[in-house]
Amino acid sequence: MKKNIVIFIKVPLLILLVNTFLAAQQNNLAKLRTTNYVDQPIHATHKYWVVFRDKGAFAPNARYVSAQTLQNRRLLGLPLQQISDVPVATQYIQQLQKQKIQLCQRSKWLNAVSVRANTTQRVWLQQQAFVKEVSLMYPYGVMTAQQQIGEPSEKQFATVLKQMKARFLVEAGLNGKSIKIGIIDVGFDGADKLHALKHVFKDKRFLGGRDFVKPSNKKVFSRQTNDDYHGTQVWRAIAGKTSQRQFGLATGAQFYVARTDHGVTETRTEEDHWIAAVEWMDSLGVRIVNTSLGYSDGFTNRKEDYTPKEMDGKTSKISRATDIAVKQKGILVVVSAGNEGALQWKVVSTPGDAKEALSVGATNKNFRAKAGYSSIGPDFLPYLKPNVSCFASNGTSFSAPVISGLAACLLQKKPSLKNTELRAIIEKSAHLYPYGNNYIGYGIPQTDVALKLINEPHWKPDNVKTMEVTRGKLVLEKLTNKKVVVFHKRDQYQVQHQQRIKVGKDQKVVIKRHKRTTLRTTVDIGNEVIEIYWK
Repeated sequence: MKKNIVIFIKVPLLILLVNTFLAAQQNNLAKLRTTNYVDQPIHATHKYWVVFRDKGAFAPNARYVSAQTLQNRRLLGLPLQQISDVPVATQYIQQLQKQKIQLCQRSKWLNAVSVRANTTQRVWLQQQAFVKEVSLMYPYGVMTAQQQIGEPSEKQFATVLKQMKARFLVEAGLNGKSIKIGIIDVGFDGADKLHALKHVFKDKRFLGGRDFVKPSNKKVFSRQTNDDYHGTQVWRAIAGKTSQRQFGLATGAQFYVARTDHGVTETRTEEDHWIAAVEWMDSLGVRIVNTSLGYSDGFTNRKEDYTPKEMDGKTSKISRATDIAVKQKGILVVVSAGNEGALQWKVVSTPGDAKEALSVGATNKNFRAKAGYSSIGPDFLPYLKPNVSCFASNGTSFSAPVISGLAACLLQKKPSLKNTELRAIIEKSAHLYPYGNNYIGYGIPQTDVALKLINEPHWKPDNVKTMEVTRGKLVLEKLTNKKVVVFHKRDQYQVQHQQRIKVGKDQKVVIKRHKRTTLRTTVDIGNEVIEIYWK
């Protein structure tokens, strides 16, 4: 608690000296200031990001990544040697260790380390010439995208595969064979015993796993918390199958897994585990990373929450790392958008806000509309979020892995696809494209369209059309589909109102302009999409 002290001094010279001293102290504090520090006992330790000014001395021609990673870069036309591959400078680490500062994780991409330090150690860090930034990592928070109700059912998988027309992948013999996928999640309790993943282990397509929360844990399939089954279910949604049923699309892929979240105690400090995990996966040649995690609010001290305005793709370090993974490393990062659509928060959680991420929302089962819980894209972003969506009754945690499985199948079809090309194909194959919105992005990817776009990237489906409507309503007749979804928008992307309409026996629907501020309306009538421009 801060104390207010009032001192009465009668001597003018002393007042001058005191004012001079206080000004000097204020100047010194300004030099040492970092953002959002909390009042704390001097010996208490807190977690910080420490960003260094440079990489120090390093061997410029040394190889810091695997041969597989270099092969991927050659295939994708990326620079083979990248400064972000160089580890954090050993000499800087040694300086921290001399001060008995506890190291947690290292990020070569951000040129930073996460540490635990007390006030004296934090002040020392701020005074070092080799340190660029010291920022507090708040110890409370929630992992949002994993909040779900039970496990996804077999019926759910059947529904989403039907929505996406997955039979076209099966008919083409595509199952993600030889594509390396990384899964970053809470935990993978019992994955090696799950019947639906038996084929992965039998064929030796599990390549490795690490626990970044508890590095001493070498049994990545053991239970650490009650939430550790979450990653197992995500894995099943990517690659699961039995002799009777297929759950995921990438049943032939290879896998690395990483536990980065504690599960029970959801903290913002765990973002450094995520960053360390994605860097590890890049060094091993992973092409696709699925992460059904996200961070938003929920801090004990509400002043320490992320705010919706900070879901801007650049505030959180986890979003910055996502952009590096995509732009510099050639990885496709598939992220669940979050489950806050029906809550006060509403918008996507980080890293689903990252510009380069392929963020995935969720749709309903019977209508191709946004599921109530699915998070929406912030209205201040200059790009569309989420990118695409598909059905999931148990949270966007289980819509994202379906899209990861699709991506692996498309990469199998054409391994030379760049990650940005792959992302564009998935977006363009979605049923609303090019008329997306911040509720479900471009909609549900259609596998037959995606396969066609691989060979003909400029091909456009003929089931999308536009109309200019001068009056306040449009009558659609002779509709063969029984369900219509309508998105009323105030501009290109921002939805004001979502409608789900059942078509009557007269096969007619009347679309009315929602508000005077409604400039565009997207109408999904099943076999056709109409973009209305209101005049």
